[in-house]
Amino acid sequence: MANTFINRHGYLLIQGLVLLGLLLLLCQPLAWDIELPIQFWVKQGVVFVLWVGLFYLNTNLLVPRLLFENRVGAFTAAILGAVVFVVLASIVADVWLNLPELMHQAFNPGESGKPHKGGTYVNPVMMLATLLVLGISTSIKTVQKWQLDAEVRQSLERQKISSELSFLKAQINPHFFFNTLHSIYALTMINIETSREALHTLSRMMRYVLYETQSGTTLLSKEIEFLEDYVNLMKLRLTEKVTVTFERPSPVQDVLVAPMLFLPYVENAFKHGVSALLPSRIYIGIHQQGQALELEVRNTILPEKRVVLEESSGIGLVNTNRRLDLLYPGHYNLSITDKTPENEYRVHLTLNLT
Repeated sequence: MANTFINRHGYLLIQGLVLLGLLLLLCQPLAWDIELPIQFWVKQGVVFVLWVGLFYLNTNLLVPRLLFENRVGAFTAAILGAVVFVVLASIVADVWLNLPELMHQAFNPGESGKPHKGGTYVNPVMMLATLLVLGISTSIKTVQKWQLDAEVRQSLERQKISSELSFLKAQINPHFFFNTLHSIYALTMINIETSREALHTLSRMMRYVLYETQSGTTLLSKEIEFLEDYVNLMKLRLTEKVTVTFERPSPVQDVLVAPMLFLPYVENAFKHGVSALLPSRIYIGIHQQGQALELEVRNTILPEKRVVLEESSGIGLVNTNRRLDLLYPGHYNLSITDKTPENEYRVHLTLNLT
């Protein structure tokens, strides 16, 4: 809303400056050391009115109805017709006001008694000035449309991001929570105290998903706690053959980050890097270096599983990249290695939070 307000008033200021420039151009003869007839200023007023009319006719009608509708031929013909109209109107005004004779007398006061035989002619300055008026009005309207289209695209992208985040929450809620509750139920038959802690962790995660992610940002400490809770609950279902390492900054320098931005990469590691039969490992590391925030996720590549991040995570690689592009344009670096020398799938994300 604020940007729209600024743009609207900014364009009004530009239009005012353009009209002021045209007025100054027409008033330039005031600097001449010549007493010009009143008819000359009448004509200048007529030309100014014509230019102002063409400016707004082009801005409000010709450009939107012809140029923006890809009717380039019709737009070109209309522009040429407008130039011809202004030139002819100028000639008619000269004849009607008898300007050639009056101007000759003004410039040659000693020949006031002699009739002037010169006729009217096409003024090239008038043509160029008219083309300039039409060109400026076309440029202003084009830039205005481009900015409005950009605002609409950004608004749609923000709405899509919000929908994608809601979709991610919806996916986590039934699938992950159902499996976790099943694991906790089985755990109650073995260790009551551990199952109570797991239920408390699960409730804390649900609270974060439902309430802490409503705004566009969250504290890094809360995002890390959410990931840590996610990892701890996922470990309930793992066998001893799986080694999970989670590293976090100590202490955490709290900054604002987009909520649930790291989860797709962590979720992907557990989906494709866990085996019930073969030894496997998952590494999740979050590091801070000044204003730089790094996430590194590695998981073992298993022969029976195909690692494709786009098919695995809640919002997929393409949508996650789009969130990064919109939330951190030019301030992030994402590298994905399909197979490292250690036979691991590696994701490395760096965010510059300056």
